[in-house]
Amino acid sequence: MITKLELIELGYPEGALIEEIWARVLQHQQSGITQRKYLLKLLRREFGAPDGRMKMRKRPLPFGKAIKETCEDGKKNIAAVTAKMNELLCTPIIEAGAVMPDACPASMGEAVIPVGGAIAVNNAIIPSAHSADICCSMYATFYEARTSVTNEMNALATSTRFGPGGRHYDHLVHHPVVDEPVWDNKFLSGLQDYAKVHMADQGDGNHFAYIGKVTFTVAQLTQLREAGFHQIAEALAESPTKEYRVLVTHHGSRGLGSHLYKRGQKAAEKNTAKVAEGVPQAAAWIDFDSKEGKAYWEALQYVSRWTQANHQSIHQRFLDSIGASEVATMGNEHNFVWRRQGENGENIFLHGKGATPAWMDESGHPQLGLVPMNMGAPILIILGRDNQDYLGFAPHGAGRNLSRTALKRRFYKSASDPKAMQVAIDQATQGLDIRWYCGKPDLSESPIAYKNADQVKAQIEEFGLADIVAEIQPLGSIMAGQSAIPYWQQKEEQLTPKQRRQLQHRAERRTFKQQLGQYDDESF
Repeated sequence: MITKLELIELGYPEGALIEEIWARVLQHQQSGITQRKYLLKLLRREFGAPDGRMKMRKRPLPFGKAIKETCEDGKKNIAAVTAKMNELLCTPIIEAGAVMPDACPASMGEAVIPVGGAIAVNNAIIPSAHSADICCSMYATFYEARTSVTNEMNALATSTRFGPGGRHYDHLVHHPVVDEPVWDNKFLSGLQDYAKVHMADQGDGNHFAYIGKVTFTVAQLTQLREAGFHQIAEALAESPTKEYRVLVTHHGSRGLGSHLYKRGQKAAEKNTAKVAEGVPQAAAWIDFDSKEGKAYWEALQYVSRWTQANHQSIHQRFLDSIGASEVATMGNEHNFVWRRQGENGENIFLHGKGATPAWMDESGHPQLGLVPMNMGAPILIILGRDNQDYLGFAPHGAGRNLSRTALKRRFYKSASDPKAMQVAIDQATQGLDIRWYCGKPDLSESPIAYKNADQVKAQIEEFGLADIVAEIQPLGSIMAGQSAIPYWQQKEEQLTPKQRRQLQHRAERRTFKQQLGQYDDESF
């Protein structure tokens, strides 16, 4: 006979995989195969030799699906999401997984976690599972209206920045977080310039700055108090008008986080190659107990602080420009890694790639979060229900049924009028002040591109993910949009900050000389 302890001593890894192996042993024993040598032979055939190197599972773990088909595109989308999760959940250190109502594939690469995906990992961090957009997050400031929506949108447009690259050195926005003594961390070394040029900078993609309004009822404020958010509830109850304007921003850690991710992924692949075989790059991990694991964790915590400071910088610049003061603030991350304790005191790292924390904190209070749908729809204020069938997460937005490319291909194939895109966007955002920072509208970031907001809200309730406390009604929104990207910005990821500045200055000098009529092609 053979025991579970002996299997571990032979080299099979502890955790979910050993439980799977032990279940197979019991099945073989029940079928009459009880001799040790025959059992080990069957296990080697199915799980590989117990040589101490971990291997991918033969079969994926089951995972929670908080998502329903609502159309034919949705059916295909869910099938693609399921395929990616099944690849990822063959990873031996992953213990559980879930997908949210907004799930959609992030890439067709092997084992790449979908948007709207979440996993629980035993004592390790998988960089690809939080993605390059580390700390992509939401932040809201409630304030009393000072002027018209148009004037406030004008002020917001000068308070933030969108598009490739970062701020010019003549327009930097300083925040004390940049001066923290963290730059000797191997994962952050040399990245301080990125922290400087990207402060008060939101980037592109689905990031936005949104002005809305909300009115809280007595019952809603009571709900916040009972959930433990006394300070926010009391602040929101002070105004006699009860209607508040709200600035909501959505962005991540920009170039700082992108380069941290690259370093973390490289370290993960190097570590995994030593302890496992057959693991896809997107499933590579860093052991938390290692020196690198601790350093990476600390770097992630700094990037979290930096990203919150980035939100706060934009919000303060906006409030100052309209002469307003904050009444209350709230925010949450949805691309990150959170550490929680397992039943036996072990470190369980919850990874969310577009998943809003919706569990109970150590005091037993639910998480307070923001879930946007699209630029023309309300932003939900939620309290988590800590539904462990889905790892205690809620969606981070509406999600897509079609990729950006597929959407554009289908739209332009069916729309013969060149102005059809603008007409479609105008219809979906009627009555709202919609702006594209870089000039041209982006169909793939308009309401047309996203799942039906009401259907996603219904699935939040149906699967018991969160309670919707209130909704922030839209007034206006700014997104990056499309623009012609200068050469020096197209290549920014391959250049150091100094090289990017040099190329930027050259481009500016070239433009200046063109304006003076002194441009000489040979001199550049």
